[in-house]
Amino acid sequence: MGDVAIVGIDCAFPGAAGVQAYWDLLMRGGDGIAPVPAQRWAARDFPAVGGSGGFIDDADVFDSDFFSVTPREAAAMDPHHRLLLPCAWRALEDSGRAPGDLAGTETGVFVGVMGGEWGRLTMSDPARTTALLGSGSSTGMAANRISYHFNFTGPSLAVDTACSSSLVAVHLAAGSLLAEECDTALAGGVNIVLSPSLGMVYGQLGLAAADGRCKPFSADADGIGRSDGVGLVVLRRLADALADGQRIYAVLRGSAVNQDGRSNGVIAPNRWSQQRVLNSAYRRAGVAPDRVAFVEAHGTGTVLGDAIECAALGAVHAVPRDTPCAIGSVKGNLGHTEGAAGIAGLIKTALALHHRIVPASLFADRENPQLRLGERGLRLLKAPMRLPRGETLAGVSSFGMGGTNAHAVLGSAPRTPRGAGTDGARSRPARDAVGVFTVSADTPEALRRNLAAQADAVAGRPRGAAAALCRSSNLVKTGLPHRFATAVRDTGELVDALRRAAAPTDTAAEQGRPWGRPVVAFLFTGQGSEYPGMTAGLHRESPLYRRHLAEADEALAPHLGESVRDLVLGGDERVHRPRFAQPALFAVGYALARTLTSLGVGPAAVLGHSLGEYAAAVTAGALGLEEAARLVARRGALTAELPAGGGMIATGVGPGELAGLLAAEPGTAVAALNGPSDTVVSGPLDALERITRQLTGRGVRVARLPVTHAFHSPLMAPAAAGLRTGTVRCARPAVPLASTRHGRVLRHDLMDAGYWAGQIEEPVLMDGALAALVAEVAPTHLIEIGPRGVLLQIAARGGRAPGVEYLHPAPGPASTGLELAEAVAALYRAGLDPRWEELYAPGHRGVEPLAPYVFSSARRSWDRESFVQPARPATATVPDAPRPGRGAGDGRDGDDPVLHAVVQAVAEVGGHPPERVVREARFYEDLGFDSVMIMQLKNQVEARLPRVGEVSVQQMLPALRSVGALADFLSDVLMARSS
Repeated sequence: MGDVAIVGIDCAFPGAAGVQAYWDLLMRGGDGIAPVPAQRWAARDFPAVGGSGGFIDDADVFDSDFFSVTPREAAAMDPHHRLLLPCAWRALEDSGRAPGDLAGTETGVFVGVMGGEWGRLTMSDPARTTALLGSGSSTGMAANRISYHFNFTGPSLAVDTACSSSLVAVHLAAGSLLAEECDTALAGGVNIVLSPSLGMVYGQLGLAAADGRCKPFSADADGIGRSDGVGLVVLRRLADALADGQRIYAVLRGSAVNQDGRSNGVIAPNRWSQQRVLNSAYRRAGVAPDRVAFVEAHGTGTVLGDAIECAALGAVHAVPRDTPCAIGSVKGNLGHTEGAAGIAGLIKTALALHHRIVPASLFADRENPQLRLGERGLRLLKAPMRLPRGETLAGVSSFGMGGTNAHAVLGSAPRTPRGAGTDGARSRPARDAVGVFTVSADTPEALRRNLAAQADAVAGRPRGAAAALCRSSNLVKTGLPHRFATAVRDTGELVDALRRAAAPTDTAAEQGRPWGRPVVAFLFTGQGSEYPGMTAGLHRESPLYRRHLAEADEALAPHLGESVRDLVLGGDERVHRPRFAQPALFAVGYALARTLTSLGVGPAAVLGHSLGEYAAAVTAGALGLEEAARLVARRGALTAELPAGGGMIATGVGPGELAGLLAAEPGTAVAALNGPSDTVVSGPLDALERITRQLTGRGVRVARLPVTHAFHSPLMAPAAAGLRTGTVRCARPAVPLASTRHGRVLRHDLMDAGYWAGQIEEPVLMDGALAALVAEVAPTHLIEIGPRGVLLQIAARGGRAPGVEYLHPAPGPASTGLELAEAVAALYRAGLDPRWEELYAPGHRGVEPLAPYVFSSARRSWDRESFVQPARPATATVPDAPRPGRGAGDGRDGDDPVLHAVVQAVAEVGGHPPERVVREARFYEDLGFDSVMIMQLKNQVEARLPRVGEVSVQQMLPALRSVGALADFLSDVLMARSS
């Protein structure tokens, strides 16, 4: 048998709501046995059953809105189903995956569940039977519910072999994985003690413990105490789990299932069958019994059951070995969780292997001497047992009342080497590497709830590096509509950010749902923004940026004869000289753009200011990197050959106000139209000085630009002539490119030699190009691509892009590399799904545990009388003559009788409060309707709107986008039939 990895776990048992709470309960030797809750039954009415057992707190809680289940359907659902859905979500999160990422995959679901008590309790009166009860009470639906709500298309089946159901489910799941029917499997079981009925059966058979406690292998053992429980594990083939870098709790080395056959009674245990299933499991696992360090036994605490099991264990394990095989049973802590018993033992064993310590077995202090454990090579764990280094093997047994036996062999997880950097540069130390921590939820309230939970969990860790924790959150906590993200370096910063966002006074939660993807435009900065050491902080921080800057450096090196990367990062003052400034700025622009696109930030359009157009052209696909590098190096060399003495000034007036001044100063010209009152002038330095004095005397803002020549003026004619010679390998842009030479978006134009020659001596039409870009793609975000903030200030002053968010991943000399992460965080909050892995150096891609999702506890469903009545017959509520027009967009329906009737019908069918049924509510995603409810809704609508007459479901289907769309459709039908 091949190896299968346990990569995710979630569970809830009596006194232990969650995996960590379960482990804590086991390690402290606690138990979850308590008096029978009044919600279940009145214990005094059933004295034969006893007054205690193991009961999950809040077993009636179900976040139906999260799973898009209507309140009426939630009330009709078997509580077993309701417990499984959040357990499945949390188990998948624990495996290091966002559950939504598996939607549409052939993920398998295998659930052990014993009996069908909910169906017997709710379906016994035919007069009260409803369609929702029919689907809600089926035991077979336990697995199917998970597959349906998570959109899994792999094998999906419920297993009922009585008490061994959940371990048999794990066995079947492993077989399905190894047969390649699925690549991921959820397996486990669930049990809820809904009534005293089965307890009465145990009592009549002499199997019930008087105090409701199982005491496995104890001299005080007197029978079974029944208990609730739910547990699921996420399984993957070991090779796949290792390849994907998942955390592995333990490895399922092999398992076996058999049957007692015709023994001494259908419900009596059979020693020989138990021996056979143990030997079969060890054979399939390829291990000898003497290598098994401990066995999590079935251990019900019945006198006969314990005796037979110990005899079977002894027959297999009483072989020469250094130490006896340790045994124990979790039923001492929990009671007998019946259909979930096998998974309770499996999870305990996986956690023991993971933590390398086996908890003591409760009630072991009074070991039953009649079991002769020592003679049989066994020892009952009276204290925790530490596990030695290296591989440890363990067994898990689970035996069904009807004779179906299961045994699984688990091994400790293989050691895996930590990732090492692969980009050829030294990675930033993990303690101060930056990451983006993400949290998502289904509502603003849920987002606050989960932000608070994450803050508490992170605060409980030692303060330290946050990068690996952030990366884990990106893999797990990103699939829901309301989003939070923050860029941090350490866990202290993270806790503060989480608590600020979770505070009721913070508006982040309300603003956290994007309704689409961001539309991003890149603005590439031109000359004048360079400085020694530019982007050095980002280069230290980001392996991605290092890689792409190296690509630009390699493309430029043949033309420059030296490394522009070394010049940029080394603080070389030559970066201000045109020969080096222009290639350096091109390299930085190219590397920044490629860094963002590698992170999944694809531009909807690009714009380059002057020199910035070269990197913009590469990003748009109009030029290749090598061709652009050749052109930029040529441009820098030609500019360096021009005589000095020219310069540029930025003014706060329009070109019309400058016309007279320019006419009086030959050689000056408008170099750039950046905005309606934002004009750049080029020319000789003495002429610019005279213009500056006159403008400042009028109170006009004037600033000298840090450039060496009068770019975009007639003084650039010699350089333009040099660029005009030869050919340029170019193509039409694949991404809309707003040309600052022409002040419009290029359609069929080629950026050939003539284009680049004109571009260096003609004015930069920034204002027109930005206006054209905004009209073309309506961006939500403008990102400046350059080493210093210039173009975003120009855009803000010009007012061409109102309501747009500005981002800059490298905003100047003080930037540290944090700004790139902040930009990605902002875009994620706006609806982007980045390629998170690219944000982190390989050495920072560890797997860190995160607090599980916290579901709402506001809604409870337990009362078996409150939902069994079908929806009430509707009465007509609408006047004969329909009123024209539509209902209010804010969901109020008082002035629209058709909308009012639809709202009431939806509320009746789904069980929703009417105030929640707003116009914008979607039937499937928000209200949890399915095809059965749509048929019921059709009948309700026809009864409430008699003049509509009969409307087929096929006619209604296009209108079932939302409540308002259906009301509009029905209004149109009424209008048509009235006329």
